[in-house]
Amino acid sequence: MASPPPPEPTPAAAAGLESMEGLALDTVISKAGPRPAAALACASKRLRAAVADDSLWRRFCADDLGLDAPVDPEGRPLPSFQVAYKVWLESFGMYPLSLVKRVKEFWGSMKKWLSENFPEAAKTLCKGVSEAQLKSAEDDLGFKLPMPTKLLYRFCNAQLPFSDNDEANVRSSTHGIIGGYAFYDYWVNVHLSPLEQIVEETKQFYREFPDVFNGRKFIIVATSWFHPKTFILNCSNGELYVGTNNLPVGEMLPCVPKALVKPTDTDLPQDGLLLWLEEHLRRLQNGMIKTRMLLKSRYISLYPEAPPLCTSAMTNGVKVRASAVFVPEHPQTQGHERSLLYTYSIRMSVPEACMLGGVYYSSCQLHSRHWTIRSRDRVVSVVSGEGVIGQYPVLSPGRDEFVYESCTPLPKGPGSVEGSFSFVPGKLSRPEGKPFEVTVAPFPLEVPEYIF
Repeated sequence: MASPPPPEPTPAAAAGLESMEGLALDTVISKAGPRPAAALACASKRLRAAVADDSLWRRFCADDLGLDAPVDPEGRPLPSFQVAYKVWLESFGMYPLSLVKRVKEFWGSMKKWLSENFPEAAKTLCKGVSEAQLKSAEDDLGFKLPMPTKLLYRFCNAQLPFSDNDEANVRSSTHGIIGGYAFYDYWVNVHLSPLEQIVEETKQFYREFPDVFNGRKFIIVATSWFHPKTFILNCSNGELYVGTNNLPVGEMLPCVPKALVKPTDTDLPQDGLLLWLEEHLRRLQNGMIKTRMLLKSRYISLYPEAPPLCTSAMTNGVKVRASAVFVPEHPQTQGHERSLLYTYSIRMSVPEACMLGGVYYSSCQLHSRHWTIRSRDRVVSVVSGEGVIGQYPVLSPGRDEFVYESCTPLPKGPGSVEGSFSFVPGKLSRPEGKPFEVTVAPFPLEVPEYIF
């Protein structure tokens, strides 16, 4: 919580400051901080004039709140930085200002990335809620929300809720800011839930699954409109979980490193939701994940696009990139053994030319595939077959990557996939040379520290 106001300066201290010259006085007031500065303004006309210097409050606003212009929390202009500091303190003084600055900067960066890269999703973000609305939600739920979560919703009430209009839902269903994956007919796209949806869906879960939620301060903070995927925040300890398809019996997996969660204000508080969103933003900003097209809609794809999680290999001019995503909501059961499911994405292209034995070819076509899947360095599956998902792509220079997704179960424990594709120069119907093998560099299958 915000620290109490410091005691007003004594007459002797104020007199000592009065004797200082301009730069020295400015330095002392700046180092003292905004609350002592406000108290000094009451000591004398000279100190009041020194404290009224707006360059001083510009520094306070930048250091404490990350403001580079005198605006209120709604972004409306104010007459000075001193007024801005006062307005922000009135709105957020019940929170540590370092946390206010952190959450403000998160949403500012997230909105900037979305507006530049995914404007369709940026349009789904909602105006932040008030303290009164948070209090009402807590009363409905019967317990308090973690401080970082409350601040997240003060700045932005997540995304527009789904409506009763199925056509509208279909149009916006891929616009989840958390994103997802698609393989075969299995589509997942996760939206961050607005406060009203959190309350409604949480109360519904309490009614449907009392054995899981009874007596526990859980809320549902993000869901998928396609196949079910649910993220759950424990408001007692700040930990974030994702439900599996066995959620009705309480099966959940942690989504962030437990050691990082600090739900109390003994230090700077941070809960799993804030950590999870910040890590997601980092991956968007550094290009680890990007937007892709799904049918005619853009979405945030969780398939990694950069090393070390995305591997790349070039053979005879054919480039293959590969990466995988853990599918937490869909564990598999094979006999008596429980296994995990991973979806993987393969991208094939010919950046410049297909070359074999010193001869250049204008195109090449895939004929067959061969996979070796390992769990803890033990081969658990060897798969061979013609084509990929029923297709035999033709690659040539200048074309976009051919992309396909599939999936594989894996016994618990880290694993990997590697393999090769068989291509023919030209086309299968009219080969122009001998078949050749294209390598797929090994890519990891593992449960990550952060699950999205």
